[in-house]
Amino acid sequence: MGYLYQFGIGLYMLFMRIAALFSAKADLWVRGRKNWRQQMAGAAYDDASVRNNIRTIWFHCASLGEFEQGRPVLEAFRERNPDWRILLTFFSPSGYEYRKHYEHAYHVCYLPMDSLPNVRKFLDIWNPEIAVFVKYEFWFNYLRELAARRVKLFVISAVFRKKQHFFRFYGYWFRKQLRHVTRFFVQDEASRHLLANYGITNVKVSGDTRFDRVYALAQEEHAIPGIETFVRGNKILVAGSTWPKDERLLKGLLKSMPQNLRVIVAPHEVSDDKINRLMQQAGPSACLYSSFSDAENDGCRVMIIDRIGLLSRLYRYGDIAYIGGGFGEGIHNILEAATYGIPVVFGPNHGKFVEARELISGGGAFCIRDQQELNDLFLLLMNDESMRKKAGSVCKEYVEKKQGAVKMIMQDLGEASMKNTGPSSK
Repeated sequence: MGYLYQFGIGLYMLFMRIAALFSAKADLWVRGRKNWRQQMAGAAYDDASVRNNIRTIWFHCASLGEFEQGRPVLEAFRERNPDWRILLTFFSPSGYEYRKHYEHAYHVCYLPMDSLPNVRKFLDIWNPEIAVFVKYEFWFNYLRELAARRVKLFVISAVFRKKQHFFRFYGYWFRKQLRHVTRFFVQDEASRHLLANYGITNVKVSGDTRFDRVYALAQEEHAIPGIETFVRGNKILVAGSTWPKDERLLKGLLKSMPQNLRVIVAPHEVSDDKINRLMQQAGPSACLYSSFSDAENDGCRVMIIDRIGLLSRLYRYGDIAYIGGGFGEGIHNILEAATYGIPVVFGPNHGKFVEARELISGGGAFCIRDQQELNDLFLLLMNDESMRKKAGSVCKEYVEKKQGAVKMIMQDLGEASMKNTGPSSK
């Protein structure tokens, strides 16, 4: 199986080079990894680093969503260990391109592909003492080489399900690689129990670090220019991470809603083509966030957000939130909205997300399956203020009670940072 894995890695790299000829995202993925050895060596071996023998912790995230899960741990570690060097890597362009200038990391870069020569050179350059992988990223050459160098590896905010390849009839080799992890911090008891069934017991149920992150966001004051004018005196629906099916439903919703309902739409993709299509679909009552002015306010009923990075702060302006993805592969982050104490609405594909199931059960979230259900639900929430506020309170209290993952993880990271005297290089 190991040989097949190495072959698969090579095949994936070839596929991405071909895909880069046709896909802008794939092109970023490929170009971002060019000359990585020289670039990283230059960053790692600057005079100050060599002179002061700085210790390094490495955080790896697949994309932007995983970064937001790992961010509170990274920043807590940074606050407690200001002398450590923090290396932050991403697999996907959607994470790297937005966070490549992240101020709390010493260096931000793409993760070199998981071939043995790449892995060994990468670890030779950075020589980390501790590694933290967020949620789903399991690159098996990295796992094995970190273990061989006695680097402590923590996987945080992890979720395991029976359908994953680790637990299939062919999963023995994959499960074996998990034994290179120093500690798993899983989100739920079901994940701990599943791992225990296969003899993996170095597991703690910490919960999800997203709760700590979104709770902290809600305590901050983040006024967004232009939004204050747009929302003033109106009921506001914030629709986040929307896809085409979501946007068609929202267009139908506006036709049946009173004029004092305004909608902020933050689509999942913000390419020029996507934004232009969305503007045409929304019609003359739509405006772009980037060009919004007070003069446009009276005629604008739908504001389309044409930049990334604002969504988690936009929800504070909402009376109701609609979360996209529920008619596709799965809903996006509902906690960013729930933390502000507003009802959350989404489509039927939410079964993988325990927070969605629990909030529906508690009365803070609502699942809709078609246009009629969406229209009926919004009329009810708009007209019944008591129901809307009760649902919002359920959401807010749910987030508040689920905090604590960062504190638990930091206990182990704190011990590791004190005990480690440095990895052994190969």
